Amino acid sequence: MGRPDFEELEVYKLAESLANQIWEIVKKWDYFTKNTMGQQIVRSADNVCANIAEGRGRYNDRDNRRFVKIAIISLYETVNWLRLAYARQLITREEVSKFKAIVDKLLPKLNAYLS
Repeated sequence: MGRPDFEELEVYKLAESLANQIWEIVKKWDYFTKNTMGQQIVRSADNVCANIAEGRGRYNDRDNRRFVKIAIISLYETVNWLRLAYARQLITREEVSKFKAIVDKLLPKLNAYLS
């Protein structure tokens, strides 16, 4: 079995970058914060990648589109958690700017990939 082709997709690479950057921040949070918000934000960010990959592995376009829609929903959930993390002073303005730059590229690419 060869290398899965989803790894070559720019949309996947952006989603993976977002998820990994969130992971690096969340793993430094205290136990309570990791156990509440941390798990949620990591799960939602990881789900963006996972749904792109899972959809790509499907054998028909309809199934792939369904998983891309779920990836978009997970991205919106991730943005929600990032907003709350900033409001609760868990991430800095600079980190918000980094995440915003990725989201601003990722969302249009997900919508284009859906089409």
